[in-house]
Amino acid sequence: MRKLVYYVAVSLDGYIAGPDGEFDFYPMCDDMSSWISETYPESVPTHVRELVGMPTDTPNRTWDTVVMGRGAYEPALAEGVVSPYDHLKQYVFSRTLAPVDHPRIDVVDSDPVELIRKLKVQEGLDIWLCGGSNLAGQLIGEIDRLIFKSYPVLAGAGLPAVSGNFAPTQFTATRRREFSNGAQVTWFDRA
Repeated sequence: MRKLVYYVAVSLDGYIAGPDGEFDFYPMCDDMSSWISETYPESVPTHVRELVGMPTDTPNRTWDTVVMGRGAYEPALAEGVVSPYDHLKQYVFSRTLAPVDHPRIDVVDSDPVELIRKLKVQEGLDIWLCGGSNLAGQLIGEIDRLIFKSYPVLAGAGLPAVSGNFAPTQFTATRRREFSNGAQVTWFDRA
């Protein structure tokens, strides 16, 4: 069975983005950028790959599907990029976004839990929950693994990693890696 993996950047105080969706305050470094490109190449948007020296046809290693909320999708759309992860099947959850005419994008206005349960039993690689506090809150019961890229930054306000539902769910840290910018990536599996 496929796993739903919430892979996301987070500040020390638990925010994945600033109040207006900004995420450019996370300090990057060469060793972390290289590690991301090698370990999770599918997390690098298709239209950014050549800019960072990655071939656009780099194969997926961990995920073949991405789910995201409208807020996670809109930055690419604002740049005129309809399919930011063209190397993945993409589901965008929104009750207000119009359907997108692209074979790799489905705009979904129904229950995310129902769709995730259907996707989990299909053949394929795991499913990446790209972002959206609200979407993560709705899917908290379906998240099998967390991969938090924790940056040494206090945001003070913004979008929390999870919002909407009070549903305490225990996870166990299974691995950790540190980088030269002080960031850590920690893997947590559902306890």
